Amino acid sequence: MLKGILQGCLLILLTKKEMYGYKISQELEQYGFQGIPKGTIYPLLLNMEKKGLITGKMRPSSDGPKRKYYRISEKGLGEKKIFVSEWQSLANSVDQLIKKDK
Repeated sequence: MLKGILQGCLLILLTKKEMYGYKISQELEQYGFQGIPKGTIYPLLLNMEKKGLITGKMRPSSDGPKRKYYRISEKGLGEKKIFVSEWQSLANSVDQLIKKDK
């Protein structure tokens, strides 16, 4: 389940702007996603690229070697929309459970 949630969050981040892997992990940390190993994000990005949800392009970096920048694809936008809808439904259900437990 976490993998699907993380994929959905990456799609949301990449809707806003193109980013490279390390920048994505920094953005996630700013939103409270602490402790996600860097080794988790890169394989997920590769998998998402293979599925056609995102595209990657190597670009020069002023700080050293080239970086691979990722952007969301049309297919990814559709998946993001589904994720957001499913997440809102799940969050609503969990909220109802919590309220009934009080």
